[in-house]
Amino acid sequence: MERNYPPGFTYADFAPQFKAEFYNPDHWADLFQASGAKYIVLTSKHHEGFSLWNSSVSFNWNAMQVGPNRDLVRELSNSIRNRTKIRFGLYHSLFEWFNPLYLHDKENGFHSRLFPTIKTLPELYEIVNEYEPEIIWSDGDNSANDTYWTSQEFLAWLYNDSPVKDTVVTNDRWGYGVACNHGGYYTCADRYNPGKLIPHKWENCMTIDRTSWGYRREATLDSYLRIEDIISSLVSTVSCGGNLLLNIGDRKSVV
Repeated sequence: MERNYPPGFTYADFAPQFKAEFYNPDHWADLFQASGAKYIVLTSKHHEGFSLWNSSVSFNWNAMQVGPNRDLVRELSNSIRNRTKIRFGLYHSLFEWFNPLYLHDKENGFHSRLFPTIKTLPELYEIVNEYEPEIIWSDGDNSANDTYWTSQEFLAWLYNDSPVKDTVVTNDRWGYGVACNHGGYYTCADRYNPGKLIPHKWENCMTIDRTSWGYRREATLDSYLRIEDIISSLVSTVSCGGNLLLNIGDRKSVV
């Protein structure tokens, strides 16, 4: 940051640079369909807290109010559903690196629950009611237990009363100790592959970049997996009863 940006530049100053000017969800949908994908998962919000929809609890830190000025979630949801038979899913990070409410709860040993009550849960209910995803890919849970995150109560609503109660599936990242023990399907850890058949459905979530989940402009060709490596991972995963979720880290122009 100090080498490449002016004094006083903060993480929040990146948001106006994120324009997504080449974002074409119809093209994405056609590409996913041609690849043979059965489902996709869009990152609706990652650990920095910036939401790709007009979050009611993320003022001026979402894609409608700063940067693209577009509801990127809605656009891709519509393209996937209008042009393909692919299942539409949403990734959502439970925690946020910089949110003062989260940092307050962390300082209190997670005995206070301001952050999940005011921020996390309203967002989860919002994305389900607004976009009706058939996959909820939860992450960022491992700092606190499921009681802090109110995971059981949310999942009870999701599976019994939500608009997607008859179709939705979830992963296993809903609190410390939950992963690989509870969940619609297991992800356990990034790039998880048990190497054998297991009785519970699982997913290998991996990335094309060997070391990063985001786009790196300094990456070289050797930084990326070869097509042979990706196919080998796909075959190994499917042979053991798993699904492969292949991450693609995009640029700020979203091409």
